[in-house]
Amino acid sequence: MAEAVASPPPLLQAVGITKRFGAFAANEKIDLDLRSAEIHALLGENGAGKSTLVKIIYGLMQPTAGELRWLDQLIRLANPAQARAQGIGMVFQHFSLFENLTVAENVALGLPRTHALRTIADELGDISRRYGLPLEPRREVWRLSVGERQRIEIVRALMQDPKLLILDEPTAVLTPQEADQLFTVLRRLREEGRAILYISHKLEEVKQLCDTATILRAGKKVATCDPRRESAASLARMMVGSDVGEVRADTQRSAGGSRLALNEVTLAPDDPHGVRLVRVSLEVRGGEVFGIAGVAGNGQDELFGLLSGERRAHKASDVMIDGQAVGHRSISGRRRLGAAFIPEERLGHGTVPGMTLSENVLLTGHAAGGAMVRHGFIDKEATLAALDRITTTFDVRKARRDPEAASLSGGNLQKFMVGREILRAPGVLVVSQPTWGVDAGAAATIRQALLDLAAGGTAVLVISQDLDELTGIADRIAVMFAGRLSPPLARAEAGREKLGLMMGGGMEAAHAGA
Repeated sequence: MAEAVASPPPLLQAVGITKRFGAFAANEKIDLDLRSAEIHALLGENGAGKSTLVKIIYGLMQPTAGELRWLDQLIRLANPAQARAQGIGMVFQHFSLFENLTVAENVALGLPRTHALRTIADELGDISRRYGLPLEPRREVWRLSVGERQRIEIVRALMQDPKLLILDEPTAVLTPQEADQLFTVLRRLREEGRAILYISHKLEEVKQLCDTATILRAGKKVATCDPRRESAASLARMMVGSDVGEVRADTQRSAGGSRLALNEVTLAPDDPHGVRLVRVSLEVRGGEVFGIAGVAGNGQDELFGLLSGERRAHKASDVMIDGQAVGHRSISGRRRLGAAFIPEERLGHGTVPGMTLSENVLLTGHAAGGAMVRHGFIDKEATLAALDRITTTFDVRKARRDPEAASLSGGNLQKFMVGREILRAPGVLVVSQPTWGVDAGAAATIRQALLDLAAGGTAVLVISQDLDELTGIADRIAVMFAGRLSPPLARAEAGREKLGLMMGGGMEAAHAGA
């Protein structure tokens, strides 16, 4: 009788990992097996404990209890350098690159000193060709697209020959075509026997790419499954603990008159590495959700600044809100006309990190009038009541009633910012990346709120890199590339492939195929 062949141990095992911050358990007795030649998804809603667990695996944080085992041998990772020496690489969601340095110089900064700068360009070129990740070693980073910048991070990790590669939201800033190219690279790495830990909120791509998924909820592991046998809805249900509501638009909603318009605006950037806006025109009507797609770094930040009043236009008539020329008005001046703005960057731009949430409510709400300021005095109870309404409506999870903004997780801070502006019922809303980094349940809540706002007659302009988001809620979609805005497409005409081509610069070709 033939003996059963013992399966090899996992490449990495997390055994009973617990991490406490005071009385709060970010991770509680989590077990995780990562095997060679496997792409393993790590899923969970905001605050589920994914980031904490990954930081422990990469040596950025030490567990309160539990252990890590590498091929069944106990290991202790005091820092990321030890993790990399063990064979663990990581590509973070937010890039750590120096704009004025070349590709090769940025790669050199992330490698051990044993790599000589004069040989790095050759090594970089070899890996780029082997994996289909083209890069020019001597080109400055500020000249590169976001997709090219991500390649630098991936190639830098691969140059250390990792056996386990961790990727955090790797497709968040990519066109559909670039995402497909990344998937090809990751499958190639799997074929080479490497393990990949893949963190993403995009459940359809998890189903397409991953062999196994581990789901965390409230710091605990609740399931391990084969995502290919699940639906996106069932994965979301495991993450959230209940069914995620379907986003529904009001089919009776019809667009009214123009509420927000730009008229052939050209504007130089105020940053040497910024993007020049070139003859940008748009019109958003009341009751309409107008989407702007594009890969980051193509002028979206400059456009947001122009619309919000952070950058003044050359002529007052360049920017119109409800028929009034506001190109020379400040942010507060535009808020007084009923406009609201939600920037992409949460800490520092959307909120003041060291201020409480109620103080951050006041910062954007005072200009619009209302109960928070009476006869020049702040009504603290009114600001707290506004905060409570935001917290309840958008499920903002926090340790106490009025904590500092910096104490919230990224997803909860996003829900706070969106709720703060939407609950004011503005006549015009401009929002950049409304569901950036939030889980499926929160994303559905935010998108439904945007649709409901439009149903009430608001003109809603959404700048987003998420094509699924835009094709799900926008009535018309335009694409921003190199500071220029394409003519808008009706949602029925705006397929992912066409939008992806336009995001990559193929506006003429995409429109020719319309």
